[in-house]
Amino acid sequence: MTESLSIEKAWNELKQHWHIPTTGEPLPKTPSYSFLRMFLSPLLRPSLNAKLYGLHNIPRKGAVILAANHLSHVDPIFVIAAARRTTHYLAKDGHFKNAVLRTAMRATGQIETKRDKGGEGALSSAADVLSEGQALGIFPEGTRSKRSEAPFLLPGKTGIARLAASYPDAVVVPIALLGTRRMMMPQDHKFPRLWRRIALSAGTGVTWFEWLKHPKGGAITVEQLQEISMQEEHEIRASLASLYRKFTDQLMGSISKLGAP
Repeated sequence: MTESLSIEKAWNELKQHWHIPTTGEPLPKTPSYSFLRMFLSPLLRPSLNAKLYGLHNIPRKGAVILAANHLSHVDPIFVIAAARRTTHYLAKDGHFKNAVLRTAMRATGQIETKRDKGGEGALSSAADVLSEGQALGIFPEGTRSKRSEAPFLLPGKTGIARLAASYPDAVVVPIALLGTRRMMMPQDHKFPRLWRRIALSAGTGVTWFEWLKHPKGGAITVEQLQEISMQEEHEIRASLASLYRKFTDQLMGSISKLGAP
């Protein structure tokens, strides 16, 4: 326990270098979400050829980051279904221009992000979710894979590591989606082919603090964190960037091992 507290304290001494501020905006209300889960899900479930594995690895409460590979427009739907709790995704402002789609996005708690605010603005919107102890869905690849043949999995962007580091008690759960590309292939299918078989596998989650201490994770000590805190600003940024990259690469490795194509 002492080591855990020491790691926590040493990491918090670097807070000015890793903290992601929130936007201060309230999370969107989801009055229709419970209704959709209660009534729409039972109607759709019999028509879907879906297998969900490892759902016990997804916490039912508290801050959590659900990190999945991205193959199709239907991916968020299956992650939200697997979470069994309100899950917020960041969505480009273009998705909110169509009235029907805008209504659906807001009813399920999805967060509109403005392109002119850039990546930092998106991270702050994500921080809004985690600061409230809610579930955040994210695609670490940063975009839907455009590859026409396997392997489809792209290298991860380090934004997810920055979020995990800024909310070090949030559980990061790796998730592999299989078959969603065949269900609704980008540019080819206007509507999902619900009869296509898909699978979702959720792996064991880890917090940033747990990862920092794990010998096969960050493998970092209190002394090493203290040494980083005494470096010059540009050296601190480089040291943290190295940790972010390592975390992200290991997360993508976990998603791949779960079966992501």
